[in-house]
Amino acid sequence: MPTPGLRQRLTELRGPGVRPRALDARALAALAANPGCRRRALLDGAGVDKAALAQALGSPAAYGRSQFAIVRGNAFEARVKADGGAELMRLLRERLRPDGAGPQEAAGDAETAVPDLSAAGPEGRTARTALALRAATEAGGWSLLDHPLLAVEVAGSPAYVEPDAVVVHPDGGWTVVEIKSFPMIDGAADAAKVGAAARQAAVYALALERVARQVAARTGRKVRVRDRVLLVCPKDFSNLPTAAAVDIRRQLSATRRQLARLTRVEEIAAALPPGTTFDLRLADDGTTATRPAGELATAVAAVDADYAPECLAACELAFHCRGRSREDGAVAALGRGLRGELGGLRTIGEVLAAAAGPPGPPERGAAPCGGDPDRPDSSDPLDDPAVTALRRAAALRAEALAGAAPVAGRRPEEPGCH
Repeated sequence: MPTPGLRQRLTELRGPGVRPRALDARALAALAANPGCRRRALLDGAGVDKAALAQALGSPAAYGRSQFAIVRGNAFEARVKADGGAELMRLLRERLRPDGAGPQEAAGDAETAVPDLSAAGPEGRTARTALALRAATEAGGWSLLDHPLLAVEVAGSPAYVEPDAVVVHPDGGWTVVEIKSFPMIDGAADAAKVGAAARQAAVYALALERVARQVAARTGRKVRVRDRVLLVCPKDFSNLPTAAAVDIRRQLSATRRQLARLTRVEEIAAALPPGTTFDLRLADDGTTATRPAGELATAVAAVDADYAPECLAACELAFHCRGRSREDGAVAALGRGLRGELGGLRTIGEVLAAAAGPPGPPERGAAPCGGDPDRPDSSDPLDDPAVTALRRAAALRAEALAGAAPVAGRRPEEPGCH
């Protein structure tokens, strides 16, 4: 849990009287996919509303679920969980039946307990969920936890996530259930959407692992969070539910590793200039930001970002970060793959300067990429394979243009198309 001093600092970053925005598993999965972005780690850790911040900066997010999709998804989830989750449990026993299961595990008509998880506040709901998981594990039967609340530590700050459901098996295993409104057509769903659901489920599984260790220590039973989740979707073009087992071992390992790499929020906050805040100074209507956009842009720029084109589908501030990245000429704006290929060249200007050099071995002592030859730490371009490759590519391009046949209808003195 954060210290009182850290809680006060995070409150100052949000602004007085501003409630922290809760993180969901989708946001945590996106954060884990880009652990080098200190800006997102701080804003998410402080509970800043990034969508409102982007709107105030003049770069609003242009994505999100439509109201129709939300209503349709809620209606489908209610149908799946109707009658005490009978259809959901049928699908789970059908898709996740273990080999050699005993009579109690494989029984299709076994009674399923649905404990009440209501409590006051996120801390209360989290504690109530932990108690329900412990009681269900001790009972040794089937239990369905509808929308349990779990806590997971992100960069030293707690975040609360809420899976659609968690099923406790008679053998002490726990299974995460993800209910989505995109269809499974002929038993297969869109691979990108399934991957996103698997990454979200990995966040839930990580949060469950902490509770599982506590329950195992108190009950003496072996508790295992299963690495296969149940994905429930509409069948074909109907509203009838179908399901598939999704292996999340790879996503679980990657998410665990990436969350561990995140810089702690207090370290990022301590490096900010004094007085930095992301307070929008909302008007009396509670939605209109009155703080000048220039001040907000300065505050946001005080925290380093790690922009990549993938951020456009995962972060509300992506359009703002893309604009700044383009202004700076950052290679990262062209994609992580290209950035990795270019090694130490971080700006487009450096890339063009490197490509403009001679194709052969450069003179010893010459400044690489427009650098200062008198600096003792100037590196030798020969040691950078990216520079060598760029110069070789520039030479090949020049040779190709020089040897190109004249284009019909163009006078010889006209320049060629570059």
